[in-house]
Amino acid sequence: MPELPEVQALAERLEAGFEGAVLERVEPLAFAALKTYQPPPDAAVGRPLETVGRRGKLLIFGFGDQSHVVHLMQGGRLRPDSGSAQRPKGRTKGGLMRWHFRGHPALTLTEAGTERKAGVWVVEGDPLSQPPLDGLGPEADHVEPDRMVALFAAHPQRLHGFLRDQRAIAGLGRRLANEVCHRARLSPFAVTSGMGAGEAVRVVDAIRSAVTEGLAFERARAEMSASKDRPAAVHDRAGEACPTCGDTVRAVVYRDYTVNYCPTCQTGGKILADNVYSRLGLDRDAQPARASRRPRRR
Repeated sequence: MPELPEVQALAERLEAGFEGAVLERVEPLAFAALKTYQPPPDAAVGRPLETVGRRGKLLIFGFGDQSHVVHLMQGGRLRPDSGSAQRPKGRTKGGLMRWHFRGHPALTLTEAGTERKAGVWVVEGDPLSQPPLDGLGPEADHVEPDRMVALFAAHPQRLHGFLRDQRAIAGLGRRLANEVCHRARLSPFAVTSGMGAGEAVRVVDAIRSAVTEGLAFERARAEMSASKDRPAAVHDRAGEACPTCGDTVRAVVYRDYTVNYCPTCQTGGKILADNVYSRLGLDRDAQPARASRRPRRR
């Protein structure tokens, strides 16, 4: 999923290329793409695109007092295209929404896969005070250590989950959660309610360094990177050597994401167990035995 660095760099590229361009037409390409019904997206037709901003992992197109908020979700991308094909093909296949600008290429929101979770919210007035932006926590890279301590206490959960929780802090996802935990030399399973000022400083420093690295990488590109190409020490590196200490990077796999970590750097050498199998008292690679069925008593 595109995170703070990727979305910020995309916003900067779009603003540089489309700032001041007049919106001529908004073309919904999939029913599920539009998440609001009032005001309609074409209410901004005839207005120039004044700003392209970011809040958390979402883009904000500013058309005066109306904004189009775009969430790319896991497989979403926003790309210029000719805007002539009724059913987008090639790089713009899976089109959800298309913005036509006078004297510019169209911008097409696409989404790979079949989930269709990416979407657009059209809001009047201050977009930060309305869904989907009003429930977001502070920007992850702007949080100071003392506030991080307060956020730890207000959101008691495992550190990896806290970093991905957009209501706690906004902008980080799976890759950066893995990288921040590794840079901070903290277990991804450490519970935030037990963390104090020392851990807060380490987490804040790790967030800022990881975001800075990601932004530098993304700003040097002409378009958004693929997840596999983004800088990572442990994310998606299971089985490889940790670049810090040489230990083997490990993984705890869940249905929707994977926690990657280095035992030497983060857990004092302890191998973290898979929660599902641990509760069953099984080795992670073992197959659970089938329970025998007893005949019902009549």
